[in-house]
Amino acid sequence: MTLLLKGGRIIDPANNLDKIGDILIDQGKIAAVGDTVEPTENMQILDVKGMIVTPGLIDMHVHLREPGQEYKETIESGVKAAIAGGFTAVCPMPNTLPVMGTHSIVSYVKNKGHALGLAKVFPIAAITKESQGKELAEMADLLDAGAVAFSDDGMPVMNPAIMRRAFEYAKPLAVPLISHSEDKHLAEDGVMHEGLMSTKLGLKGIPAAAEEVAVARDLLLAETTGGRLHLAHISTARSVEMVREAKKRGINVTAEATPHHFTLTDAAVVDYNTNTKVNPPLRIAKDREAVIEGLRDGTIDAIATDHAPHAIEDKDVEYDSAPFGLIGLETALPLVVSKLIDSGKLSWAQAIAALSTNPARILNLAGGTLSVSSAADITVINPELVQMVDSSKFASKAKNTPFEGWTLKGWAEYTMVDGIVVYRRQKEEE
Repeated sequence: MTLLLKGGRIIDPANNLDKIGDILIDQGKIAAVGDTVEPTENMQILDVKGMIVTPGLIDMHVHLREPGQEYKETIESGVKAAIAGGFTAVCPMPNTLPVMGTHSIVSYVKNKGHALGLAKVFPIAAITKESQGKELAEMADLLDAGAVAFSDDGMPVMNPAIMRRAFEYAKPLAVPLISHSEDKHLAEDGVMHEGLMSTKLGLKGIPAAAEEVAVARDLLLAETTGGRLHLAHISTARSVEMVREAKKRGINVTAEATPHHFTLTDAAVVDYNTNTKVNPPLRIAKDREAVIEGLRDGTIDAIATDHAPHAIEDKDVEYDSAPFGLIGLETALPLVVSKLIDSGKLSWAQAIAALSTNPARILNLAGGTLSVSSAADITVINPELVQMVDSSKFASKAKNTPFEGWTLKGWAEYTMVDGIVVYRRQKEEE
């Protein structure tokens, strides 16, 4: 099938392209981009005038819960949420049950994602066996099964000797270690950011140092070994500054930030809404502004959701007892548009690079570009569409969002994977 996207504003940071033009898609590949294409009677035409047309968005940090916790989310419901949010690819973390640290589990997740024919699924496998931090997983075998990186995510590798060996093992494989930077001893039993608000609310805090100590350690290990480090969801001003300094020293490090960390602060916890309980926790205004500045100046390379679905009954408990995590796949794009682009903090090109081009580069994925002959993974954004966040309409099984009822601007209109429209926003939603 030949499809012509007609008259959109094409933004492709990989090729420094920002212009009004057409994109021709033939047999799932991009055949022409930028110039005006004269339609023929055999073409299907999609009028995208007034829309932003970008490389398919890539979320390099999600939790799909399958296998083991399908009551929270499944691979199918997760990728349906992804395409509704404009994401053409997602990278699920390994904290499944059992842990995604064997060839068979990585293959299962990748193959099930592929069979659905919706968003592409690129698994991130465990660094250590069962994410216990004691013995390295069989990294080469896990790459053969389809893994694209390694992380113990919410169970960070506390033993620096083990983490050093992991860097040394992963280095010749040319893939990054993704670190959830947290010293579990400093963070122990904490449920929100340690500061004035935690004192007022009577909740045990997690100090900024719990993240910063771990960031410093892993930067030093990456420097020592020459390995590739990617820092997940950094959230403090000092973490951002350490990454900035490390890049100047030539350390092979990249970093991501989440929409909730550049949007919210610990003040959101004031009514004990458990949907604000995340790890790392929502920080203070100084930290939020530092994260935004890190995105603006390129210190932080990527925006990732850390989509963490939980069942209603799991979150409908006292704050201390609730699990960490909020969902983000279906609100990330409009939060970026509303809170970063419309406010002038990021340009469209910077935002799309953080949501697509840079995640592809970090993980060595084929996406993140609209180059001719590349797969036609494309996101079409309606930059003027204003909608209220209504979790009852989400494709995700989970509803644990702190953005319920927010009015946001700039939603995905179409999501295309290999030239096929896998998501089209329903007109009645407008």
